[in-house]
Amino acid sequence: MSEVISHTLPAPADQGRVGATQRPQRGRVRLRTLLAIRWVAVVGQAASLLFVNLVLGYPILLVPAILVVAALAVATFVPQVRRKSNARLTDRESALYFAFDMVQLTVLLALTGGLHNPFSLLLLAPVTVSAAALSFRSTLGLTALAITCINILAFFHLPLPWPQVQFDLPPVFVFGLATALGLAAVFISIYVFKVAEESRRVADALMAVQSALDREQRISSVGALAAAAAHELGSPLGTISLIAKEWTRDLPADSPYRPDAELLLSQAERCRLILAEIASRPEQSSSKDHFHVLPAPLLVEVAAEPFLRPSVALRIEAQGEAREQDPPLMPRRPEIMHGLGNLLQNAIEFAKEEVQVAIHWNRQELSVTITDDGIGFPPDLLDRLGDPYISAALGRYGGKLVGRGGGSSSGRANRREGDHMGLGIFIAQNLLERSGGNVQFSNNSFGGAEVKVVWPRSALLGETA
Repeated sequence: MSEVISHTLPAPADQGRVGATQRPQRGRVRLRTLLAIRWVAVVGQAASLLFVNLVLGYPILLVPAILVVAALAVATFVPQVRRKSNARLTDRESALYFAFDMVQLTVLLALTGGLHNPFSLLLLAPVTVSAAALSFRSTLGLTALAITCINILAFFHLPLPWPQVQFDLPPVFVFGLATALGLAAVFISIYVFKVAEESRRVADALMAVQSALDREQRISSVGALAAAAAHELGSPLGTISLIAKEWTRDLPADSPYRPDAELLLSQAERCRLILAEIASRPEQSSSKDHFHVLPAPLLVEVAAEPFLRPSVALRIEAQGEAREQDPPLMPRRPEIMHGLGNLLQNAIEFAKEEVQVAIHWNRQELSVTITDDGIGFPPDLLDRLGDPYISAALGRYGGKLVGRGGGSSSGRANRREGDHMGLGIFIAQNLLERSGGNVQFSNNSFGGAEVKVVWPRSALLGETA
C-alpha cells in the first residue's frame, strides 16, 4: 500500500518556543549544609590541636592556634543566628565563605608546620566544592587563592610540632609538594567543573523535556474537557432556550417580565454560539483527541499540521510489506505528538521546497523517516546531535538548526540562532525514546537532513491494546 499526501497550508502566526529555559538564579549551596561542615571543621581542628599538644606532648603555639579555630567558630555562629538555616547562598556569598575557610586553614597550617603538615591537603576541599557547585568565575578565583596560599605556606610557616629535633623537609621536596598541590588545584577545578556542568546541563534539559511533556498533557486534558463540556451543556442549554422562547411568546408585549425573558433568551443563544465555537476549534478543543489511536500517516499529518508553510510541500508516503497492507495504528500520546512535531517543524522550517515523510512497517517494526531538501546537519556534529546546549558550537557552522523556535525562518537558512540552546532535538529524542522509539540522525544523498525514528511493533501494540 502506498499513499502520498501533499500540503501547502500556512502555519499559525505564533509558534511558542520550547526548551530555552533559563537557569535558576538562586544558589546551589544551602547555608545549613555549609554551617554543618564548618562545625565539623571547628571540632576537628580543636581536637587535633589538643591531642597533639596534651596527649602526644608535642610543642605547639596552642593559644594562637586556638584563637584561629575560635575565629572560624564565630564566623559560623553569627550567620547561624542571623540567617535562616534553610536559606540558599548566592554564588558570590558561597565563594566568600569558601575563601574565608581557605584563609583560616592557611593561617592555622602556618602555625603548625605549613606544607610539612599532612593536613595541608585540605586546602583542596574548597576548590573541589566550588567546582561542583559554583560558577566558573568563582571557581577560578578560589583556585587562584588556593595556589597563593600553597605558595605562602611553602616559604612562611612555623616548624612542624615534633617530639625531639626540629622536623625539616628538603627544599626540593617542599617545592615539589607545592607544585603538586597547585597543579592538583587546577586539575580538580577544571575536571570537576566540567563534569558538574555537564550534569547540570543534562538535568536542566531533562527538566525542559518534562515541562514540554506536561504542557502537552495539560493542553490535551483541557481541550478534551472543553469538548466534553460543550457536548454536555448542549442539552440543558437547549431546554433553557426552549422555555425562554415559550415565555417570550406567551407574555404580552406590555408585561414587565417580557424584557427579562428576552434577555434570558438572548444570553442562552449567546452561550450556544460560544459552545459551538469551542466545539469547532480542533486546536483548542482537541476534538481529534477523542481518537486514542490513529493510522500512522494520519498521525504524522496531524503532528505536522501546526507547522506547515505555503512555500514548503509536505509529502507523506506510507508503504508496508506484502502481508501488512493496512497502516498500523499509533497511540496519540503527547510524547509521540510533541516529539514528531518538533522534528517536523525543524525540517519544514529549513527546507527549501519539500519535506518528505516515508513510513514503512512490517511485523516487527515501524519506521518514520523525515527528509528535507535543505542544507543538512553539519557533518562534524552529527555524533553530538541530541546533546543539550550545543548551540554555541553549532553557531560556527552552516547547516541545520537543532533548536526549536518560532517565528520567521528568514535569515536562518545558513546559520543557527544561539538562543535555541540546542534543546529542540534533545527534547524530541528523549520524548520519542520514552515512547519506545529509536532516533537516528544523518544527511541524505542530496545534502539535506534526514531523521529516522524506529519503533518496535510490540511497543506500539502495548500502547494501543
